[in-house]
Amino acid sequence: MFGMKKKKRVQQSWMSSTIEFIFLLTLVFLIRTFVFGLYQVPTGSMETTMLVGERFLADKFSYWVRDPRVGEIIAFNAPGFKYSANPAVKLFQRFAWGPSNWTKRIIAGPGDHVRGVIEDGKPVVYVNDKKIDEPYLNHFPLIHTYLEDPARLNAQIDRDLQERGISLTAYNDVVQYYREQRLHERSEFRSYDAAYPYDRQPYYLLHSDWIIRDGDGKPQMRLAGQPTYAHDRKMRGEPNREWNGSDEFNVQLAEDEFWGMGDNRHGSADCRVFGPIKRDWIHGRIIFRIWSIDSRYSWWILDLLRHPIDFWHRVRWSRFLEVIR
Repeated sequence: MFGMKKKKRVQQSWMSSTIEFIFLLTLVFLIRTFVFGLYQVPTGSMETTMLVGERFLADKFSYWVRDPRVGEIIAFNAPGFKYSANPAVKLFQRFAWGPSNWTKRIIAGPGDHVRGVIEDGKPVVYVNDKKIDEPYLNHFPLIHTYLEDPARLNAQIDRDLQERGISLTAYNDVVQYYREQRLHERSEFRSYDAAYPYDRQPYYLLHSDWIIRDGDGKPQMRLAGQPTYAHDRKMRGEPNREWNGSDEFNVQLAEDEFWGMGDNRHGSADCRVFGPIKRDWIHGRIIFRIWSIDSRYSWWILDLLRHPIDFWHRVRWSRFLEVIR
């Protein structure tokens, strides 16, 4: 009899703990889905407001009671994602698990007329025929750099080719094209402050040997304030709805649309590329930077284990715990 009572108490305790655990998971899920969210920056599209490797807190609750406002930095579902026709699955995809998260700053809202033009050789934006001031833009040039040691990259490419039975001397054009493609995948344009040496940059730790250079030995750069031109993908057949991936666009927004752009205009795939952002894509407002580490890993502990010494040189202590505007 005593053993049965003890077994019953153990079962009740286990059941109670299970219920508490499920309740806690449900509570965390609801908070992260509808109240607050955590985001890590994967690209440099919002430099220098937001840098690769930074972790942010987003307010999700506000957009349940009001619309996003011009000037706010939003988190939204990646454009072009194919949602399920099932309403329940679509809801889960929108707010829990589905498309990747993108981050841009709202430049214009529903019903606005937004235009991008080139004036005096510089790109400017008009909203409802009024030129807007954009103090948040990245004013630093972008420098082209490998994300890891190019010598190690080339050695890995050689091994991959040899494992596939491809001679490094035969089919030279094919091998060279493959090598260039692989190297390009492991390179990025990053904000560069010429006032500091490569290894003491305020935004990203750079290595002189990793910088990609032109034939004359000069680093490949993209200068801030220079326009981007492209005239081969312009939308046709729809009045006041033109964009082509460049700084020239002309769009009358619908009542459920927003125009978002990255603060780093030379390194951002934004509405200039994919068009207006639909209201129901938007799910959060970036409000607070938690930490800042020059790392592409989702879990910084992995970077620490892999690079226990170099890791601490890439921690941006001055950018911890900051309100984002």
